Amino acid sequence: MIDLASKDYLVIVQCEIVKQRCPGYLCEKAWHERTGGFAAYPKDKAYRVIHLTCGGCCGRGLHRKLTLLNRTIKKKENIEKDKIIVQLSSCITKDNYHAPPCPHRDYIRALVSKIGMDYLEDTVISRTAQRRREEGIYSE
Repeated sequence: MIDLASKDYLVIVQCEIVKQRCPGYLCEKAWHERTGGFAAYPKDKAYRVIHLTCGGCCGRGLHRKLTLLNRTIKKKENIEKDKIIVQLSSCITKDNYHAPPCPHRDYIRALVSKIGMDYLEDTVISRTAQRRREEGIYSE
């Protein structure tokens, strides 16, 4: 279990293709209200939030972005990567309005793990998408 109270930074990672269309409002709203994939985060803790995209298929660009973030944040603020949590957005992890789940999500998970960073999955849990999953219209 990840101790979210020990984290200071949240990196929300969205799909590059989806981000071309999606403003990220529902993810931001879920974060602000601590609902959906963010429900376990303490409501009384202030986090700094960084929004990134995966860098495009196959997601390999995320490795470079997170590596640079770790190096820069260590140099500028002496903050270690164990203070950062990566949250893979629902547009990557779930079958939803935007698209099926990312075909590279296992690879993205492996890249984040290889850097030694903690991650969680999902941001917005849409009632409509959840109903469609239950009805078998969406697979995940």
